[in-house]
Amino acid sequence: MTDVSPQKVRMGEITGDEARALYPKNPVILLPMGSHEDQGPHAPMGDYFLAEKMAELIALKATADGTRTVVAPVLPFGKGDFFGPMIGGIALSAATFRAVLDELFAELLRHKLTKLVIINGHGGNVNAINEATRAVMHRGGPIIPSLYLWRIAYAEMPKLLGAEKAKAVSSHGADPLTSLCMHLFPERVRNDLIPEPRKGGATALGLPFQGWGSLSFNGAEVTTPHEYDKVSPNGLGTGDPRLCSAESGKLIADRLTEIGAGFVQHFAKQ
Repeated sequence: MTDVSPQKVRMGEITGDEARALYPKNPVILLPMGSHEDQGPHAPMGDYFLAEKMAELIALKATADGTRTVVAPVLPFGKGDFFGPMIGGIALSAATFRAVLDELFAELLRHKLTKLVIINGHGGNVNAINEATRAVMHRGGPIIPSLYLWRIAYAEMPKLLGAEKAKAVSSHGADPLTSLCMHLFPERVRNDLIPEPRKGGATALGLPFQGWGSLSFNGAEVTTPHEYDKVSPNGLGTGDPRLCSAESGKLIADRLTEIGAGFVQHFAKQ
């Protein structure tokens, strides 16, 4: 048998003979996915590489802690939602994204690789992931859990940064992604292009926007098919990207790694 270094966690770097030795042991396989869309004037559009890097950090920690874990090649294109107007952006239709998930699962399950965990970095993917994993379960297959990184990060940021700062900096185009990128890939952030916070005032149908794709009518949320450029042409949500920092990014990355590796260890025992 051919030994595989525990530091080698990317499936694409594992050789054929190493694979034939490793995969019959049914290691945990992390499936990172994200999007390629507007993340603000200062941040790289490919947030998928943050999901991929976090999956790698989780796999390294889980493996070091005794649960062999590897990372599948990242799926860089998410299901399209609000960001179609962005030039250079690439997204998949719901049908195509679902088909990719179905075939990805089928290829791994064919070889009895059943310990699959999705590491998701795009909100638009959530519903499709739920539908695809539920279909596997209904066919008698294994439970495939999904960790939506940014939802977890939003919940942890008040404890890591303080409630006031977390509220001020949390949103698309700010944290957690900008600080994570400053920490993990500082060379990819254009600090000179970090903008001031977005100002409100955008309206449609005579009503103010409550969020991308929703309006407020007497306090009630009304969903509409608007895309993000009607609210924020530069990709910013309500947070202040000037408050982002590499220091915050390290706190967020360390916490996501701890949670992810802890879950992997728990999941592997089920």
